[in-house]
Amino acid sequence: MNHISEIRTVGVPVTDQDRAVAFYTDTLGFELLMDAPLPQFGGRWITVAPAGSSASIALVPASDGNPAGVDTGIRMASPDAKAAHEHFLGAGVDTDELLEWPGVPPMFSLRDPDGNRLYISQA
Repeated sequence: MNHISEIRTVGVPVTDQDRAVAFYTDTLGFELLMDAPLPQFGGRWITVAPAGSSASIALVPASDGNPAGVDTGIRMASPDAKAAHEHFLGAGVDTDELLEWPGVPPMFSLRDPDGNRLYISQA
């Protein structure tokens, strides 16, 4: 029997939750799904996601055991990776070069203000 049906939320450690919310909502265009106080966690439980996505990102407080500035491994999709790449470069986001190889969807990576790496590829 399969007891797991989906991936719901992936945590990304951040040093400043307010700054992270601004980046993920204003810069990346995600929706703020939840922002609830969680003092026993050392901050708030904050989740963000692209509109209509079934998976979300939790912006969790960084700690010694969960430092910010990591390669998250999170791969996101864009209908037009080249346009997204140009947009994020123009917005001043720390963005790597657009990779375009024959037979492979265009892709690139970028970093949030804490240096957490995220990936975007063409859907």
